Amino acid sequence: MNSLLKKIFFSLLLIHSISSFGQNISLSNNARASIITCDTGNESYSLFGHTALRITDTNNNLDVVYNYGAFDFATPNFVVKFAKGDLQYFAIAHSFSDFMNQYTYEQRSVFEQELIIPLAYKQKLFDNLNTALASEERYYTYKFIDRNCTSMVVEILNKTLGSKVVVKKTDTDKTYRTILYPYFDNSFYQKLGTSIIFGSKVDNYGTQIFLPFELHKSLQHIQFENRPLCKESKTLLEFKKEAPSCSWDNIYTFILLLGFIVVINKKSIDLFYLSIMGLLGLFFGFMGFYSFHLELANNYNILLFNPLLLVLIYFYYTKNKKWIINLSLLNLFFLLVYVVFMLNKIHLLIVLPLVLASTVLLIKIAFQNSKRIPVVV
Repeated sequence: MNSLLKKIFFSLLLIHSISSFGQNISLSNNARASIITCDTGNESYSLFGHTALRITDTNNNLDVVYNYGAFDFATPNFVVKFAKGDLQYFAIAHSFSDFMNQYTYEQRSVFEQELIIPLAYKQKLFDNLNTALASEERYYTYKFIDRNCTSMVVEILNKTLGSKVVVKKTDTDKTYRTILYPYFDNSFYQKLGTSIIFGSKVDNYGTQIFLPFELHKSLQHIQFENRPLCKESKTLLEFKKEAPSCSWDNIYTFILLLGFIVVINKKSIDLFYLSIMGLLGLFFGFMGFYSFHLELANNYNILLFNPLLLVLIYFYYTKNKKWIINLSLLNLFFLLVYVVFMLNKIHLLIVLPLVLASTVLLIKIAFQNSKRIPVVV
């Protein structure tokens, strides 16, 4: 049995044990309940860190981590379901030692904030978690902002405490896009990709806790029954973060590529570039209607990645100069509107090279086709 199958087997065994006997366990006065926050990683699935819940009780020989971030790669049509926004995530239980071994292997730091709540609330939290594990509550449909490993922890904490105690206390004056932006600092092309595929929802103020370190920071400011909800954060595992090194994943290669397209002055390359921009616009529009991820809807970046560029290319090949000029000017107008709209957006600078490259090519195409053909007498 390989290591992955062993983890799955022992996780399922632990879930069965907890769901079978957990409701009969009465926590002792030595019981502790805490929030676990795991540092960010370099893989796409770990870019934002992770949140989990830990229940420990030495009297009952109990030390369990409840994790709402599990999903099954073997799910039929996994990629399609993820893109559409109806992929099922689920809660799973780990022994604390297995949980820590995983993050030791990944070399990601782990922090703990112990909840300062009466034993009755610890018991209620423990019971709620076990009930969720043993029922359909274990499953939820993943949503990037609204439903994820962190928001699910917030939900079960508030359910346990009987009111909306755990709320966001920091950075409520920043948009979701602004909050997310620094997480991509070590990967230019991921930052560019997320900047252009996200729509207007991420430009709303980030009043909802949706990232692990947002919860971590907010917990330090939350009061419950006239006292702090949790103790000071404790470091359980610490690794020095090292940014991944990649010679091509930076803005300089991006500018170099676009500069090459503009300077080389070849019709085939110009048309290929404009085709890609138009096709991306069609893709963004399709995803906005197809996907249940509201973050992809109302994507104003279509003003830059304009599907009308494909119509322009059609008239280019049919040599209809009138419509080549009209569509070039129309796309230039949309680019101007886009830039004005983007003036207060954090991702303006990262898309500006695309704006400039498109502007130069559209002006060039319009100018070339506005020349009068000389008449030889």
